[in-house]
Amino acid sequence: MSAKDPFQILADELTLIRKDMDQLQRTSLDKKDAQALHKKLADGVDRMHRAASEVHQAIDNRLMTVTAYLKEETTKAAEKAARDAILKAHDESIDAARNLTQAAGEARREAWRYFGGFWVWLASMLAVGAVLGVLLAYAMETAKSALSVDDLVRYNCGRSWFGGQVVDQDDGSTFCAFWITE
Repeated sequence: MSAKDPFQILADELTLIRKDMDQLQRTSLDKKDAQALHKKLADGVDRMHRAASEVHQAIDNRLMTVTAYLKEETTKAAEKAARDAILKAHDESIDAARNLTQAAGEARREAWRYFGGFWVWLASMLAVGAVLGVLLAYAMETAKSALSVDDLVRYNCGRSWFGGQVVDQDDGSTFCAFWITE
């Protein structure tokens, strides 16, 4: 192995330093490049900030849309449930009314059978008719005698609501006279 000459070592070291300097020049920025890079980074951060607020606004809009949709669907579901409950209650009440009507009909038929049916009903109606006929005949006779014209004139002649004037005759009898003047 041959030992390197110190001059050769120095030349190799200078070559390496030159290469490092070239590489540093390529990777390091001057002021103009740094400002351009800063502007690009600032613009990127600004765009990211705007995009974040737009994303936030889009999320808010989506949430509001979903909320409105949920409210509408919830209202529809509640209305449907209420309508179904009302229809069910209506059907149940119709069924109950039908059952009560059927039970009342059965009770009426059973009572009809228990109390003798048609012949007992016919006899009771004839008896009621006979009682009403007797009462009507008695009332008519009583009214006829109470309201006869003879009695009406005898007891009411000369009264203000009936009119007329009691006139005495020579034989001691009286009569009720109405004077008509034209």
